[in-house]
Amino acid sequence: MSGDFRASTSGGGGSTIDPAEIAKFSKLSAEWWDPNGKMKPLHRINPLRLGYIRDAACRKFERNVRSLGCLSGLRLLDIGCGAGLLCEPFSRLGAQVIGVDPSASNIAAARLHADKGHLSIDYRCTTIEEMDMRERFDIVLAMEVVEHVADVGLFLGRCGAVLKPGGLMVVSTLNRNWKSFALAIVGAEYVLRWLPRGTHQWDRFITPDELAKHLLDNRLVVTEQSGVVYSPFADRWSLSADMDVNYMVVAEQMV
Repeated sequence: MSGDFRASTSGGGGSTIDPAEIAKFSKLSAEWWDPNGKMKPLHRINPLRLGYIRDAACRKFERNVRSLGCLSGLRLLDIGCGAGLLCEPFSRLGAQVIGVDPSASNIAAARLHADKGHLSIDYRCTTIEEMDMRERFDIVLAMEVVEHVADVGLFLGRCGAVLKPGGLMVVSTLNRNWKSFALAIVGAEYVLRWLPRGTHQWDRFITPDELAKHLLDNRLVVTEQSGVVYSPFADRWSLSADMDVNYMVVAEQMV
């Protein structure tokens, strides 16, 4: 949901982008900032994601979460940023934000919206594989991205490679089980029509144990995790111990 990042690797360690997948998400570029459009579910869940990441970062870097500039001085990389729904609020919290997405139209929409809000955000139409590995970031976000990559291990390895020593990575994705198929595919795409049909492929979903192993293989250890659940009665998203469908993890480099 947070922008397409479906990449596969070649023998030389490069990346190949699926043009059809990019085109699918690029068609939504004009919808990103419409809170009542096709990105409505993302707008509804965004405050929860923002708060979870902000709180984890403030604990890690010993910042006052109540301060408007609580992330001042920290470099944040949002991979698969779409049109910047997370980039903008983190910029307002003081972070130096770099947003990357392989869709040129997504990046164009992100830049246009940031300009309207007089925000200085470094948006780049690129992928993590194509970035300069000498760059380093305090916080790396991969929100609703790993379910769109062909090689999860390599992707997370590249993410870990650009973390500063003592940095923080946050990943959100979808669990793979029959409950997630029923709710995230059938329910969200076909019954409720929250998302365009074909947005997700169930076989690309990743279990928390699989994600933790991939992270550990790249010297990243999960320090926090939480499920994200929707209550139809309250019409809101909330954090939960239930990680059966949507979930988020915080990971840090192994010492």
